Amino acid sequence: MPSYRAPVEDVLFLLTDVLRIERFNNLPGFSEVTEDLASVILSEAGRFCADVLQPLNQTGDREGCKRRPNGEVTTPAGFKEAYRAFVEAGWLGLSADPAYGGQGLPYLFTVIVNEFASAANISFALYSGLTQAAFAAILTHGSDEQKKTYLPKLVRGAWSGTMNLTEPHCGTDLGLLKTKAIPNEDGSYAIHGQKIFISAGEHDLTENIIHLVLARIEGAPAGVKGISLFIVPKFLVEPDQKLGARNAVSCGSLEHKMGIHGNATCVMNYDGAKGFLVGEPNKGLNAMFVMMNEARLGVAGQGLGQSEIAYQNAAAYAKDRKQGRSFSAAKDQAEPEPIIVHPDIRRILLTIRGFNEAARALLLCVALEADVAHRSEDEAARQAASDRLGLLTPVLKGVLTDIGFDNTVLAQQVFGGHGYIGEWGVEQFVRDARIAMIYEGANGIQALDLVGRKLAKDNGRAVMAFFAEVAGFIKENAAEPDIKPFLEPLEKAVEHLRDASLWFMNNALMKPEQAAAGAYDYMHLFGLVALGYMWARIAKAALARRAHNNATQAMEFKLLIGAFFMERMMPESATRLARIRAGAETMMAPSAEMF
Repeated sequence: MPSYRAPVEDVLFLLTDVLRIERFNNLPGFSEVTEDLASVILSEAGRFCADVLQPLNQTGDREGCKRRPNGEVTTPAGFKEAYRAFVEAGWLGLSADPAYGGQGLPYLFTVIVNEFASAANISFALYSGLTQAAFAAILTHGSDEQKKTYLPKLVRGAWSGTMNLTEPHCGTDLGLLKTKAIPNEDGSYAIHGQKIFISAGEHDLTENIIHLVLARIEGAPAGVKGISLFIVPKFLVEPDQKLGARNAVSCGSLEHKMGIHGNATCVMNYDGAKGFLVGEPNKGLNAMFVMMNEARLGVAGQGLGQSEIAYQNAAAYAKDRKQGRSFSAAKDQAEPEPIIVHPDIRRILLTIRGFNEAARALLLCVALEADVAHRSEDEAARQAASDRLGLLTPVLKGVLTDIGFDNTVLAQQVFGGHGYIGEWGVEQFVRDARIAMIYEGANGIQALDLVGRKLAKDNGRAVMAFFAEVAGFIKENAAEPDIKPFLEPLEKAVEHLRDASLWFMNNALMKPEQAAAGAYDYMHLFGLVALGYMWARIAKAALARRAHNNATQAMEFKLLIGAFFMERMMPESATRLARIRAGAETMMAPSAEMF
């Protein structure tokens, strides 16, 4: 059976030495977070995820969710009790607005806890993560009455939330959606339509489920300009906050999936269900994007979480499993050695660990930008943070889930044949991680968003600020000989990223397919540079500890992992650039019939 230990010490090192969050004590919620308090929060969250959530992961996978004939859905054994414990411990409302019952701590801490939960039990984490995203959408775009009605219940975990976008005939192209909203005399709307792939659409964890549904009001413009957002509760809410009649929304079926069996992925039928408009008519996509962007950061954490638990179990197996002998062993040595002695096993483990540590640093950097964007009183700081958040969200979602999945497959390879059977659990990590590359916008869409929208936005202000920051770091630390092995590969990769950006400017304006053909490689090139930048910052912090005679074995290991990343993984930037420069001609030359 697999095991999990939350990387609490690694996170604390990032918070104190790399991100240095004490710099943000002027922001609401940060001044209360001392190093001791952070340690307590993360240790308790890690313990909960390891002791309560992780043991339910394999059993939830085997049992799955069950739909009854009346459309109600039961979650796997233990999930309901675990959810109640999760809520009562305060993890759901950790960063929520205190005005609605939340604790008001930095969003940064919710991102950390959600990574722990996603690593321990991704199916379980989906329920709480969607509720947090629904809270954010209603908080930003809901009316005062809607906030008063729904937010306290969501924070307390009495109710949960979902997002309803996809329909059978349209996935990413939401302009094609057919779900319609017919005005009622009381100001509400009757929602008619069907949504598919709805995570946590029906379950027994909470007494009510608040669906956020995209639909088109009768007479609205075609395409995305005519989409509105509606709150559609499973049970209608009376003026005294008590639950009223069952709404006309139901789970038509459960999807039969490759993984995340412990989460109820539903086909939802809306048969005249009463819905309540959120924000302005025909502006629903703007409101839903609050939820989607928060969900995308959560999905990035899922990719990292699955990579982390896969690494931990592969490393433990490699140190225990005895097969063969090292190449330096004596010729007459008969006893086999643990497979950790073999270079190829070390290649796999260092590849995964090299990604995990940098990816976690990058995810927390962006979470910190979200805190600044939403909490700072400095308009310029809010704008810069919002720019960085918008630029890096598609990179995080696409790169962390792509590589996170790849790493679960690598970890499976460490187990050999045992990795292919269910007993050891690693094959579940592969199945569970796969969906993160698809939902909340498939990763090819994330790449198109990065290249087609985010690079050129505000005349390239965000990407130019990113280049300037990385260049400033390299210049500031160029005189330090110990960090030079981290800076030189990073500088080369930055040049490759600049060259790719210029290539798009010179070749894609007249032929947009050139940008589309290279977008995926550009996203990964950008991600590689961002991860390399994180490793340079991690190395600087580790070297500082060593200079102060605080060089623990963990710090020495970090420097070795970072050196491996720079030697073995950063050179991929040249390959990505070559693919981008290849253009779209060959890719687009075959006719559809040739395929």
